[in-house]
Amino acid sequence: MTGIALTVLQFLNQLLTAGIAITAVSLLLYALTFNLRDRVARSFAVILLCVVVVYVGDAISSIASTPTAVELWLRFEWVGIAVLPAAYLQFSDALLATTGRPSRGRRRLATRLVYLISLGFLVTLPFELLVGPLVTDQAPAPHLQRTWLTWVFAIYFCLVLVWAWVNFWRAYQRAVTRSSQRRMRYLLAGSLAPALGSFPFLLFGSGVAEAQPLFFWLVAININFLVTALLVVMAYSVAFFGVAWPDRMVKRRLFKWIVRGPVTASTILALTTLARRMGVWLGTEYSAVVPVVMVGSLLILNYAITLAAPVWERWLFHGGDRANMSLLQKLEERLLTSGDLRQLLEAILAAVCDHLQASRAFVVCLDRDGALEMVVSVGDGEDSPELLPAELVQLATQQAQASSLFAWGKYWLVPLHPQEDPEDGLLGLLGVETGGAQALDSEDQATSSDQTQALQRLAQRAAQALEDRRRQQEAIGLLAVLTPQMEQLQRLRAETRYDGAYLLASPDEALESSDLSRWVKDALTHYWGGPKLTESPLLGLRVVQRAMDEHEENPANALRAILRQAVDQVRPEGERRFTGEWILYNILEMKFMEGRKVREIAMRLAMSEADLYRKQRVAIESVAGAILEMEKKAMQTEADSPVDQ
Repeated sequence: MTGIALTVLQFLNQLLTAGIAITAVSLLLYALTFNLRDRVARSFAVILLCVVVVYVGDAISSIASTPTAVELWLRFEWVGIAVLPAAYLQFSDALLATTGRPSRGRRRLATRLVYLISLGFLVTLPFELLVGPLVTDQAPAPHLQRTWLTWVFAIYFCLVLVWAWVNFWRAYQRAVTRSSQRRMRYLLAGSLAPALGSFPFLLFGSGVAEAQPLFFWLVAININFLVTALLVVMAYSVAFFGVAWPDRMVKRRLFKWIVRGPVTASTILALTTLARRMGVWLGTEYSAVVPVVMVGSLLILNYAITLAAPVWERWLFHGGDRANMSLLQKLEERLLTSGDLRQLLEAILAAVCDHLQASRAFVVCLDRDGALEMVVSVGDGEDSPELLPAELVQLATQQAQASSLFAWGKYWLVPLHPQEDPEDGLLGLLGVETGGAQALDSEDQATSSDQTQALQRLAQRAAQALEDRRRQQEAIGLLAVLTPQMEQLQRLRAETRYDGAYLLASPDEALESSDLSRWVKDALTHYWGGPKLTESPLLGLRVVQRAMDEHEENPANALRAILRQAVDQVRPEGERRFTGEWILYNILEMKFMEGRKVREIAMRLAMSEADLYRKQRVAIESVAGAILEMEKKAMQTEADSPVDQ
């Protein structure tokens, strides 16, 4: 009975060990993907790497078939154990620096010294000094023999961890907000995980492990359960460092990462291993049930996660703003994009052509400047009117007062007005070819009363689509203006979680630290129109807001004018030439203003494409610097202007 219990416990321990390795790898990838720029996150990644080495070595050694392979992987896991104390101290130093107590040199020097000591222990590992040769005939499992240096390392291990926990406590006392204090408590608890995970390996070869193998495996299993939970808790606390996302985004992203990664992979591994062991127990070395269980569990888990994800996000992460977040999600899912609008209008025009037996139809809309712009046309497009005279707008407005349908050349035109308030201006025109100009009141007019009603009904659908699209564009434009301010506030909130000194930073310092050059490059890329201009974070700058008064409250035109002004500041004095001092300006002018291709510009300026890209980066940085100076002047003007009483 004891033998069966030991076998079951060892099997559970193998599954848990593999699960911890999978969890550590997944959390390591998370840290490397989302917040690697932060010092705390980088230090935590080193700890996770040590945990990965320890548990991967333990998992593979437990299933290795030869003593040589077992010894190799056992020594491999001791690499992680040896480096772990130094990684702990580095992590505690980074955490303390984040809370406003940067190292004056002593902690940094101590961290390097501890890494050297760990490296010294690693050097002794191949020579069987840190741990001895492999022991295979001693309970509770094959392990490396303990030496006198193992005891020295154990003392060193405990002393460094105590030192690190002192730093953790100092960092906790410096936390600013209640939420940061709560997460620091989670971090203190989670920091026990790697230490507890290494504890069973230090017991191998001791009298307790040999005399009480059942007790040892029970302790090891419980510790592994605890290590799994504490690793997740520690990763949760570290996930908030180095990111300016809202808390709900951090929680949702991490939760989804864990469920789709470690939970799914560990469950599939456990079920597959169990199916294989059952097959061996029943006398079948290979069973077709194993791949069926693997594939089936993968599909079922992904299906369950997909169905449950909206529910847990709504109840766990949205909090009191559940209704607003649900509305924003619906807006994202049901947003009428340009492609959706074209598809809908194409269907409407196809129905128009079908009802009127016409060969061509089109829809045009009014752009911001009041000119007519072709949205979509169907039928034989050779003779479709691509360029429409501006007088059509005035003609449509006049005709709409007497009739909603009028003739223009060989087309019938229907003015499209807002549905809720028809007096709110013209949205566009729906045109359908009739084969020739005809008067609406003639006896032989082409359209019957039923056809006219059908045309009016379809025109109303087109007007509704254009109206909804216009409202969405207005809402998106407002969000584009608010986005930089929201980003700055979220960044400020993130920076002040653990150090309130950032509140003393001026707004222009926050602007300098942002990726201003990337914003400028994106806006210049779509200088003549496009989402990177109309939705640019630069729209939130004060200098752009002030320029909107001169451009009829049009954010895109205001930003375009600021970009033009910044580019002109790069221009040297005098007549334009193609000499060295004009290179930066010529690149900006030819690439973004004139829209020429890179190869053409490189040939014109007599340089390689690689050199052109380098010079382009310098030119964009110059434009960004000019915009930054303009923004500072705008802020200074606001600060100096008297406040209205």
